[in-house]
Amino acid sequence: MAEYFIKHYDDLIKATLGHLQIVLLALAISLAAAVLLTILCSYSQTVSRLILGLLSMVYSIPSLAMFALMIPLTGLGQTTAVLVLVIYNQYLLLRNFLAGLEGVDHSITEAATGIGMTPMQVLVKIKAPLAKGAFLAGIRITMVATVSIATIAASINAGGLGIILFDGLRTMNVPKILWGSILSALLAILVDSLLSLLSKPSKP
Repeated sequence: MAEYFIKHYDDLIKATLGHLQIVLLALAISLAAAVLLTILCSYSQTVSRLILGLLSMVYSIPSLAMFALMIPLTGLGQTTAVLVLVIYNQYLLLRNFLAGLEGVDHSITEAATGIGMTPMQVLVKIKAPLAKGAFLAGIRITMVATVSIATIAASINAGGLGIILFDGLRTMNVPKILWGSILSALLAILVDSLLSLLSKPSKP
């Protein structure tokens, strides 16, 4: 283990940074898309149920199968990996975002409407700040899931820590298998810990 790290630390660092790049890019696009979908769903319960139902069906598809389905459209590589991750992330983000908005006390939103606020103003100025905790919880869950699924993306030449892990499995190289697994787990724990610190309320 230690000997492999000493000899190949540069490859491990490169793979870790590549993995993180995929995760952060996917999350940035996912958040933008989820915000738009949340706004759309907030105006119609029917649309909300339809979109969540569709995303739930897509999320139930195994990640490896989803990668295989997308290859004819977008080919091998990072583009397909990010696209699949964004699609998967929508269900996790949207479900938590909507749950957070629905958890806001109706009397507060009714009072805001009563003083002349538009539905968009109520959403942005009242509901969103009060639902911050649920939003951050959704982002935490999504980030950890993204780190995990991004490992499988190595099977379509997207790079990342999955390259180390799958190469180790193919050649039965135990140090590669262990380092690929350990670094993936550590990255997920690190990301979750950082988001957990951000989600804690600041002291006055």
